[in-house]
Amino acid sequence: MTNKIRKTIYPTPEEDAEINRQIAEDPDTFELDEEWFKHAKPTAELFPELVARYLQEKEDLASGRKERLMILVDKEVLDYFRNQGGDWHSRINEALKQVMLKDGKAAG
Repeated sequence: MTNKIRKTIYPTPEEDAEINRQIAEDPDTFELDEEWFKHAKPTAELFPELVARYLQEKEDLASGRKERLMILVDKEVLDYFRNQGGDWHSRINEALKQVMLKDGKAAG
């Protein structure tokens, strides 16, 4: 894998003016000001399960218990696990672990 350094490309003053014009005309967007931030809540307060899952994943990766990978699977296999809802990644991991144990291989 190559190590590519990303270069930030800034808009020209004209492009920046056009972006700001479009923002000002869009009724569905607004600048976040002091008043907005006074009422903002931390992510951990709004989505505690999401934050806990993120922290657990970060710990699992740092400890070496788990590794991130990319694999290709048949669409119907992925649909099967996704259609069960929730944590389909963990269910796929558990199914693979069961195959491994069935074959007599110790986990870890």
